[in-house]
Amino acid sequence: MWVKKMTKDNQVFLLILQFTALMGLFILDVNNRFPEMPRSILFVVLFMTTALLLFARFRFLSRLKHMVTVLGQVRDGNLKTRLFAKGDLLLDEVTFSVNELIEQLERVQVQTIQSQAARRSLLSSISHDIRTPLTSIIGYVDALKDDIAVSVAEKQEYLEIVSKKSKGLKQLIGEIFTMAKLDADEMPIKPEPLDFAEMARETLIEFLPDLKKHGIELKVSMPDKNCLIMADRLSLMRIIRNIIRNAVHYGQAGKVLGMVLTETAHEYQLLVWDQGPGIDKNDIGNVFERMYRSDRSRNPLHGGSGLGLAIAKALVEKNGGRIWVASIPWERTTFGFSIPKRNRPTLI
Repeated sequence: MWVKKMTKDNQVFLLILQFTALMGLFILDVNNRFPEMPRSILFVVLFMTTALLLFARFRFLSRLKHMVTVLGQVRDGNLKTRLFAKGDLLLDEVTFSVNELIEQLERVQVQTIQSQAARRSLLSSISHDIRTPLTSIIGYVDALKDDIAVSVAEKQEYLEIVSKKSKGLKQLIGEIFTMAKLDADEMPIKPEPLDFAEMARETLIEFLPDLKKHGIELKVSMPDKNCLIMADRLSLMRIIRNIIRNAVHYGQAGKVLGMVLTETAHEYQLLVWDQGPGIDKNDIGNVFERMYRSDRSRNPLHGGSGLGLAIAKALVEKNGGRIWVASIPWERTTFGFSIPKRNRPTLI
């Protein structure tokens, strides 16, 4: 047992003991007048220490060989294997380091698999969402070209459908490019001092015609003071726009849209809520995933690109904030995000 737990200090002690025994034998050989008993004892000590050191050496080489075998398994793709500590301080440090590297490789492998699955799903969704409106547009254009539409009103209706689907397709392609730029970190963030309340009001004004068209009542609660933050202007407008568009699109049946700006010690929070059908509890954890939509939203009446909220989440995080959602169907569904307050310089 003592041999198995031999440490570096033990080995140093054995080397000193071995050296001492050799020196003792040398002295006894020089002074031949000493009795045989000390000579025998020194021979036994020398033999034992040499045997222990050789055993430690073979054990050390055996562990190194085992490490090489395990690393070979890791190289071949087996990331479930691990090394075990055996009580040798030096080798145990190497063991722990190697295990950490294997765990990191395993995490990278899992992330790669998840990323590949997400990419395949994304490509499938993009293919579906581009092909469907394109097929519809081609059909209506062919109908117009072949004079299938008889009356002027019918032709106008076809043109309205083509225009609407073309705009939706343009928006989808734009969001795909935006997501690609965010993934490639090619969308620079240029923070500047902004009034959060003013930015929210300016963006909300863009949706007033849609709110009037759908008969949606607007309820707004904003502080009268300046709500200063440091954020990128364009990305902040896109975040607010995407969240409002989502609320108008999915919550219009509730006939109410609310916007509230609140303040905490370190950040401002913008909440956009509606009283529509809301989000099922099985879907709420996935709403910020790319191209994620519930089965209901696959209905052409409830379309949406499935990228708006994912883009909003990525931009919020790039601006140092966080985003969340809470939903009680037909009562209140709230999308909120926060932006840190602007750090005011201290006066000296």
